[in-house]
Amino acid sequence: QVQLVESGGGLVQAGGSLRLSCAASERTFRRYFMGWFRQVPGKEREFVAAITWSGGSTSYADSVKGRFTISRDNAKNTVSLQMNSLKPEDTAVYYCAADTVGSGSFHYHLDEYDYWGQGTQVTVSS
Repeated sequence: QVQLVESGGGLVQAGGSLRLSCAASERTFRRYFMGWFRQVPGKEREFVAAITWSGGSTSYADSVKGRFTISRDNAKNTVSLQMNSLKPEDTAVYYCAADTVGSGSFHYHLDEYDYWGQGTQVTVSS
């Protein structure tokens, strides 16, 4: 079972930056596609970004494209989300997730991810 722990959330002004990190408990992490999702109260958890097992390819939601960057360090069992030019509408709880099925394709719905972290709050003030 993969355990994921996020860190790096906080309060930032609009236009600022934050870097989220997610640490995985197992070395098998390096075989998994990884994703970041976010959720606001009353809404479904939504896809933000994903990265292949090697880090060679990434995918982003249109709402964050050009502002957020997902990356991973397989030697350290971590995946990160660099968030720049933050907007108030980016305010949410951010979750990292592991896609262990290994289909070779990016997945964009939360049901397609098997393991989740506990989430970290990001608040962007206007």
